[in-house]
Amino acid sequence: MAVLAAGTLAVAAPSLASPGDGEAELTATTSSTTTSTSAADPDVPPGETASSKITHLSNQPKNGALMGTASDIAFQGKYAFAGNYDGFTVYDLTDKENPEQVVQVSCPGGQNDISVYKNILVLSTDSSRSDDSCASTSLPATEKAAWEGIKVWDISNPLEPEYVQSVETECGSHTHSLAPSKDGRNVYAYVSSYFPSETYPDCQPPHDTVSIVKVPLRSPEAARIVSTPNLFPDGGYEGDDRGSYTQTTGCHDITTYAKYDLAAGACMGDGILMDISNRERPKVISRVRDTENFAFWHSATFNNDATKVVFTDELGGGGLATCTGEYAPELGANGIYDIKRKWFGKKELVFKSYYKIPRINTENENCVAHNGSLIPVAGKDLMVQSWYQGGVSVYDFTDSANPTELAWFDRGEGLSGGGTWSTYYYNGYAYSNDISLGFDTFEIDDSIDGAAEKVRLRSLNPQMQESFGR
Repeated sequence: MAVLAAGTLAVAAPSLASPGDGEAELTATTSSTTTSTSAADPDVPPGETASSKITHLSNQPKNGALMGTASDIAFQGKYAFAGNYDGFTVYDLTDKENPEQVVQVSCPGGQNDISVYKNILVLSTDSSRSDDSCASTSLPATEKAAWEGIKVWDISNPLEPEYVQSVETECGSHTHSLAPSKDGRNVYAYVSSYFPSETYPDCQPPHDTVSIVKVPLRSPEAARIVSTPNLFPDGGYEGDDRGSYTQTTGCHDITTYAKYDLAAGACMGDGILMDISNRERPKVISRVRDTENFAFWHSATFNNDATKVVFTDELGGGGLATCTGEYAPELGANGIYDIKRKWFGKKELVFKSYYKIPRINTENENCVAHNGSLIPVAGKDLMVQSWYQGGVSVYDFTDSANPTELAWFDRGEGLSGGGTWSTYYYNGYAYSNDISLGFDTFEIDDSIDGAAEKVRLRSLNPQMQESFGR
């Protein structure tokens, strides 16, 4: 079913792609959405690259059959697994400064959001396909025969991934997040999807649920849906005049933290905190909304001791240029929330501040908060994060109310057709998937991550957080 190619493949010119994280676009038309400041000259001129306390070490261009939009990344051992709308690529990180492409898997099905856990790899398909095979073609979601969901692979040998099972899920799988069972025998995939329609036979409104898929580690071919809990019995946020993204019709992303039996959900118009002590029956224990500044709750990241959550606002589905100086610094930004303990041990999300990159981009550069991960420095809350064509930012949110940027990397207009989708820190280096340019490797200044370079993780799934110790 999958087309595998080992070794270095012939390099083709990268194709330009626009962010494909959503289907609608929000527009800045009201005084509550923009400031009166006019667009300023960009800090990084078109065609140039600049950085501060980050060194760009290498780029592995997209090539072969995988010329679509580059998406998320997961890590295990010495390998990085990089998603692409056309499949996924495996990179050997032995030479950390210049990773080697060792496997390319052709299996179209955007976004191909990707996670790995032990011998299991999971891919999300949120584009309607003719069937669940890697030879499928596009089919309208209005047709009952169309397929969307997750694909489960056996990566006991990372150089020979084996596609073993598919699970069709309601409204497909835009993203998914893994949570291991407490007995270690299974891993659960929390499947997020949104945008139902009365014209879609397999995605009818209202869509206030998530699909939970149980994957037995010893027999992944037995993967199946075990529950579809309703997270929004009241229907969630009804939306507003800023666009369809603001209405809660499912979740975009859920991040689990099994050590603390917690999960944080970014659910379009709502941010939620869940108790997942019962993996098959998560309970929403706190919910927050920001109807003034947050338009589309996109993703979430806990700090290491699970006392904070950083939510991202993907204003406009990733297609807007919110870093021009015309948009307020609260728009297209991160929202930083403390997790406060109340009476009887109840946990509650409490807003503390926003964080947005301070650089000015051109009006042709899409720029909003996107995917990132913690940098494992004891006693601090540090994060490296992608901002599409806003580049890569490293910031400190140890003081929740006063986040501060520490380092950055930015390609000016015209160098990338969409910018960087994900940037994650893994065993001493930051790795990024640029939508059009491919896989980048960065080194962060030792004054920032010197202590983190000594931390060695066996794996990293940013949407399945694990403690790095303190």
